[in-house]
Amino acid sequence: MKYVKELLSTDLATEGQLLIVRKIYDTLIEEVDKRLIPRTEAKFVAGPSAIPGSSLDIDRETPDTMLVRATAEGADIALDNSAYTSINVKPVKYGVGVRITREMQEDGKWNLLESNIRTAGKRFAENENKLVLTQLDTAANTVTGGAAITIANITRGMQYLEDSDFEPTTLFVGNEVLNDLRNIDTFVEADKLGSREMLDRGFVGRLYGMNVVRFSSSGQAAPSTTYSKYAYVTDRSEAYMIAEKRPMTIEKFDLPSNDMSAASITQRIAVKALRTSAICNITTT
Repeated sequence: MKYVKELLSTDLATEGQLLIVRKIYDTLIEEVDKRLIPRTEAKFVAGPSAIPGSSLDIDRETPDTMLVRATAEGADIALDNSAYTSINVKPVKYGVGVRITREMQEDGKWNLLESNIRTAGKRFAENENKLVLTQLDTAANTVTGGAAITIANITRGMQYLEDSDFEPTTLFVGNEVLNDLRNIDTFVEADKLGSREMLDRGFVGRLYGMNVVRFSSSGQAAPSTTYSKYAYVTDRSEAYMIAEKRPMTIEKFDLPSNDMSAASITQRIAVKALRTSAICNITTT
């Protein structure tokens, strides 16, 4: 009897073998969603109906190009007019294919095809986030900070926009910059901030009139993990636009010769900075 008890102890038996039952949880625990920049931060999103061809031309008025001059009595009034520039935005096709054998469909614990399609949807959203960050990098001005972001870095970035008559509306922050903000007592102590928001939520939603938007820099959500050290001050009404010729499209089909179920997921999209002076990049080391 003693020998049997020893065999039944978890120290000697092995889970999944004859003595101890191992239950396999039949629900897939999916990866966590990343923090992505919402589309509402773009000046506008041009959909398929706004892009009849393969690209979209956007005309812009050049600031401060029409002048008013003093004119003497009886003299000809000086002629002048605004200047204009045009940019071309051509959506790029992105895609991924999913192939699942019939055996995997029959034997799998969950619907592998549907699961992979859901994950693909996340990847397309992360790719869009990366495209936005790439365009924010074209900022006309950059504030180079030290090991941690400071209040002076943020307000200088705001001033760069204001010097060009833009309105700072949004502060995008990577995770490391967010950590810096959490360690600035002005944004933590209730007697200075005027609330307990940072202590209660670990995040302040508005600073100096700007919405604070946190973005992920892991995986495909950013060009590199270094973006965790970056912040951007933008004017939401002027900074960038999104052109989406083809929204994320899923086409399911079968491959009888390979005994597979399959799906092709594609999207045609581009992000373009409209006014680089409406963007300021803040870097930390």
